[in-house]
Amino acid sequence: MNEHNWAYDVIVVGLGGMGSAAAYHLAARGQRVLGLERFTPAHDKGSSHGGSRIIRQSYFEDPAYVPLLLRSYELWEKLAHDSGRDVYRMTGGLFLGPPACLTVAGSLRASRQWGLAHEVLDAREIRSRFPNFTPSAGDIALYEAKAGFARPELTVQAHLALAENAGATLQFGEQVLEWAESAGGVAVRTARGTYTAGRLVICPGAWAPQLLTEFGVPITIERQVLYWLDPVGGTAAYTDHPIFIDENASGMQIYGFPAIDGPRGGVKVAFFRKGVECTPETIDRRVHPHEVREMRERVGQLLPALNGPCLHSATCMYSNTPDQHFVIARHPECAQVIVACGFSGHGFKFVPVVGEILADLAIDGATDHSISLFDPSRLVTT
Repeated sequence: MNEHNWAYDVIVVGLGGMGSAAAYHLAARGQRVLGLERFTPAHDKGSSHGGSRIIRQSYFEDPAYVPLLLRSYELWEKLAHDSGRDVYRMTGGLFLGPPACLTVAGSLRASRQWGLAHEVLDAREIRSRFPNFTPSAGDIALYEAKAGFARPELTVQAHLALAENAGATLQFGEQVLEWAESAGGVAVRTARGTYTAGRLVICPGAWAPQLLTEFGVPITIERQVLYWLDPVGGTAAYTDHPIFIDENASGMQIYGFPAIDGPRGGVKVAFFRKGVECTPETIDRRVHPHEVREMRERVGQLLPALNGPCLHSATCMYSNTPDQHFVIARHPECAQVIVACGFSGHGFKFVPVVGEILADLAIDGATDHSISLFDPSRLVTT
């Protein structure tokens, strides 16, 4: 027990993608960790479910993310090795659209700036190499061999198991009601009781607006829909297939995956950033016929065989900041509290390195990783 008589060194609130990784990295570094999660392990209520998440390095959002991605890839490999689980797979990635669009031009900029291996293909070369695709005549693509997908549920399960193996205490079905500074540390109250620690790491996902009301950062929760379509002719042609992100002339992006769930599992596709604002309590979990029609029509323009029946659909939530960059920082009014939120629909590929960063901040008060882009002062409105 330490001099302050805290029960734990660090409490982690929220054990989804980011929180499970933080709990693992903290416990692996000798911290006494309590993890609290309102739902069950690897649940489907938030943003860390749906079977697959794209991982890529040629990052069109901003080249500043690339160093974190390089470290994240190292940690993905370590997580797979240490857990014995197939948490990720490399398939190659195809990023298509008009030459000047963000998806293509941004990916190319990041690849060139950081010397990432890539190829640029014109429409004829795309069709030749990847015959499922029918790009528009003027479209090009950046192909990145080091792209693929992560398995979100397996990733969360792997981090939770490794955290417990390292000594973390993880409690599920326990909602955090409030937290406060206490005797130089923090006290966290749930329906079951009050826990104390020297540091608190909050990974609230879509619950950020409720848990961080005083944080002053505007985060909008957005409903997203995932679709598993049954290809005309079956899934065989889609098993050895790249992940893809396609942007059309109007700037609308879609993305998709290989067929990874067997002959009756379909091919997962979705719109990127085409959601409806919601809260975790008000989200419409139904997927409506007009939504399925719109998805089939849009993806069918690029991959005609995917204009087939929808086998399954699901909803999830993005937690968007105004500039779509993350928030990873100490709480401005409480130095013992570290916050990670606002991952804006593109955070999961960073899960392992965010866990490492949060452990750095909780233990050392700083990190060697470059996280200035994620400083919430850029967004504070109060």
